[in-house]
Amino acid sequence: MNSTAGGNKLHIGFFGIRNAGKSTIVNRLTNQEVSLVSDFKGTTTDPVRKAMELLPIGPVVIIDTAGFDDEGQLGELRKQKTYRILDEMDVVVLVLDARNANLLPEEQDFLKDVKNRKLPYIILENHTDEVKGHPFDELGSEEQIIYIDGNNDDMSLLKEALVKAAALKKKNYLVSDLVSEKSTVALVIPIDESAPKERIILPQQMVLRDLLDNHCKIICCQPEELAETLAENKDISLVITDSQVFKKVAKLVPENISLTSFSILLARYRGSLNTQLEGVNALKKLKDNDKVLIAEACTHHRQCNDIGTVKLPGWITEYTGKKIDFEFSSGNDFPEDLEKYKLVVHCGGCMVNDKEMQNRVRHCKEKGVPIVNYGMAIAEFNGILDRSLKIIDS
Repeated sequence: MNSTAGGNKLHIGFFGIRNAGKSTIVNRLTNQEVSLVSDFKGTTTDPVRKAMELLPIGPVVIIDTAGFDDEGQLGELRKQKTYRILDEMDVVVLVLDARNANLLPEEQDFLKDVKNRKLPYIILENHTDEVKGHPFDELGSEEQIIYIDGNNDDMSLLKEALVKAAALKKKNYLVSDLVSEKSTVALVIPIDESAPKERIILPQQMVLRDLLDNHCKIICCQPEELAETLAENKDISLVITDSQVFKKVAKLVPENISLTSFSILLARYRGSLNTQLEGVNALKKLKDNDKVLIAEACTHHRQCNDIGTVKLPGWITEYTGKKIDFEFSSGNDFPEDLEKYKLVVHCGGCMVNDKEMQNRVRHCKEKGVPIVNYGMAIAEFNGILDRSLKIIDS
């Protein structure tokens, strides 16, 4: 569990009105006092996360949220955070209080939103020991409703339902479906001033594991060693490189060997490759004084030659020949008001899960703003995007 990055863990969120019993259920499910519990409404103020191993699903992140019926100015901010968490969800658990006779308007609106997003969801009716019958049977036979006794710690039915819901998540491939089993693949991984200390970054880890699962032979090298690596290993069929050295690597890799980047594979894995190709076209149309947002999904200490705030603005300016107005965001601070931008240039999004990245792309599309990731933009700058996509299009 600890070796699986948060972005690759299944995200399960518990939602409902205040005092529906969300925090108590999360504590029972995790067998830990993850969330503070009291009889006062609004005890949970910010999303509370707990990573755990939920067999047979594997590593998951359980998220307890503030009630979406919160009140007042501060309550409105809490509600916004709760709805913001929906962007990350793989599975939604809606906790209903059986002591209420009917669905509240807030619950109806929330359930409608979840259905519109086509998220797998479970309806959990809590406190059934305090009422006669099941008041929420009105939802219809098509809904899966789990009944929870407020005095019973048995979470087996909920766990079974979570396993079924998790199975609805479509399996995506990074690269293993593009190469034959037991192929030889070279990974070009620069170790420079921007490389994290004593580890390789997540997209490289993900590709490495995907290829190992396909019983491929993987050769890792730095750009300076690539020519020698290719000369000594004539059976290499694919080279995957870090985007920052795309130009240098492309000159060394013969045309008969496929070439692509970790970023392009990640865009495909996230399901947004075609949308981001439209972002490449937007790069060509930028004009003087256009605003461009450069966004990163993680937060890290900026290096003197940082790719997001230094290299990319320079490359975009050189490529377009225009005076561009750059703005920057990082971590969870992806702006709602995108209308002012002509383009969003986003990192690969390896540190957030599929749903979060897909929602960022969807948000851009809804606002009519093109989006492209770092790797695809860099491939375009160097005139090798078409070559980098051949292995995917073939």
